[in-house]
Amino acid sequence: MKKTTEVDVVVIGGGGAGLAAAYEAAQLGRQVILIEKNPQTGGSTSWSVGSVTATNTPHQRKAGIKDSADAHFEDLALHAGPLAPRDNLALRRILVDNTSEMLDWLMSLGVVFVGPEPEPPHRVPRMHNVVPNSKSFAYHLTRHCLRLGVDIRTNTQAGRFIVEGDAVKGIEARLPDGEMHRFIARNGVVLASGDYSGAPDLKAELASPEVVPVDPVNPTATGDGHRMALPLGATVINGDIVRGPIMRFIPPAGGNLIQKLPPIRPIAKLIAWSMGHLPQFILRPFLMSFLTTALGPSPDIYKGGGVLINKNGKRFTDELDKPNFDVAKQPDRLAYIFFDSEVAKKFSAWPYFISTAPGVAYAYLDDYRRNRADIFHRADTLEGLAVSMGVPAENLKSSIAEYNRGARGSRPALEHGPFYALGPVKSYVVFTDGGLKVNESLQVLRKDGGVIDGLYAAGSAGQGGLLLEGHGHHLGWAFISGRIAGRNAASAAAKRKTAQKVAHIMEKQA
Repeated sequence: MKKTTEVDVVVIGGGGAGLAAAYEAAQLGRQVILIEKNPQTGGSTSWSVGSVTATNTPHQRKAGIKDSADAHFEDLALHAGPLAPRDNLALRRILVDNTSEMLDWLMSLGVVFVGPEPEPPHRVPRMHNVVPNSKSFAYHLTRHCLRLGVDIRTNTQAGRFIVEGDAVKGIEARLPDGEMHRFIARNGVVLASGDYSGAPDLKAELASPEVVPVDPVNPTATGDGHRMALPLGATVINGDIVRGPIMRFIPPAGGNLIQKLPPIRPIAKLIAWSMGHLPQFILRPFLMSFLTTALGPSPDIYKGGGVLINKNGKRFTDELDKPNFDVAKQPDRLAYIFFDSEVAKKFSAWPYFISTAPGVAYAYLDDYRRNRADIFHRADTLEGLAVSMGVPAENLKSSIAEYNRGARGSRPALEHGPFYALGPVKSYVVFTDGGLKVNESLQVLRKDGGVIDGLYAAGSAGQGGLLLEGHGHHLGWAFISGRIAGRNAASAAAKRKTAQKVAHIMEKQA
C-alpha cells in the first residue's frame, strides 16, 4: 500500500511557472506541495538569459516611454510573422494585460531589473533584464514560497495522475529513496513541468526528426507533464514550433563571474545602479563576461569568411545555408569557427561583432581572447592551430586548401596567418513551443474541448497555442500563467461546491 499525503494543491515543476503557482495558492491560505525532480528549484527559468518583456513599467515611465497593452498585443503579431494566424489570441490577451502587474509583483519579491531595452519590431523598448542573473527568479520565489509554508519536495519525480471518474485527484511520484508515494489534491493539480526540448521521442513525434539529435539548453526538460496528460485525452498545440537549433559556444567549466554572483537584492541593486552611473570602460569587463558566455556567434562571421570545422579537422557544411542543423550531426556534436588574420581584423571593431545583447553591448574578437581563453585559439601556422584545437593537422590543412580552391562566392580565401579558431560551438534547442490545450482559466482541455476536471497547466506545459516570439515572452508567460493557474486551482473546490449547489437548486425548481 502506497503512502498518501493529502493537501489542497499539488504543483508539478519548480521553475518560474510552478513557483508562481505555488506562491499564489499558498497566499490564498491553501496547503501546497510542489514536486521538483531536480535537486533544486529553477527549471528552465534559471537556464534563461533572464529577459522579461513588459509594458507600463516603472522603468518605462522613468525613461519617458508611453506604452500600452494594446500596442504590445499588436506588436506580438509582428514578432510572430507568418505564424501569426496560428496564435491563440485569447491567451495573447491574457499575457499582455498582465505584464505590468507581473513585473511589479516580481520586484515586490526582491527581483531587480534594468532596462528597458529596444527589440524591434516592438515599437518602444519593453525588454527588462534581471540582475545579476536569471537565478534571481527562483531564489526569491523559493524563499517566499517557503515563508508561506509551501512544502517543496526536490529530487521527487512525478509519475502518473490519480484519476477518479473523469477528474484528476492527485499524482503518484517517486521519492528520493525510490519509494512511490501518492499526493492527493483536494482542490487541484497544476502542471508546470516545462517543455520537451530534451525529449528525442517527443521532438520526433511533435516537431521534426531534424531536431532529434540537437541537445537542449536544459537537459532535464524532458516533457514529463506532456506524457502524463496525453493519456487523459489532452492534446498538444503548435508542437512543431521549435526555437532552434541555434549555435552557442560551450559554457566555461566553472561558469563566469556574472553567473557566480549570489542573486541577493543588495548585489542586484548595486549592479543596477552601476549600469546607470558608471562609465562603460568600468562596466565593459562585466558585460563581456556575460556576452561571451551566454550568447552565440553572429551569422555575420560566416558571411565575413569564417568556416566551420569539426573535431576531425574537416569542413562539413555550407555556412551560409543551415549550418546549425549540420553541427548537431558532427562527432560529439561540436564544431569550431575557423578564420584567418584578415577576418580577425575585420571582427575587431564595429560594425563587425561576434556576439551582442541588443541595446546592451557588443563583443569583438579581443573580448573573447580576454574572457574565453578556453575557446580562443591562435597560431602562426595551420599546424599550430590544429594542435590548439585538438584536431588532425593534415585534415585541417586539406579542408582549408579545398575551401580556398572552391566556389566561395564573395567570401575571401583564408590564407593569411596568424590563424584563429573559436570554439567548440554546439547547436542547441532552446525551447519547444508545443503546449497542452488550455482554456482561459488554464484548465487543461481534451482534444474535443472538454475540461479535464482538477488539472491546470502553466508555462511551457500550458502554452496552449500561444506564440511567444521575441525575447522575454516565455518568462513572462511562465509567471503570469503560473499565478493564474495557482489561484484557480486554489479556488477550484469552492467553485465546484457552488456549481453543485446551483445545479441542485435548479433541479428542485424544475
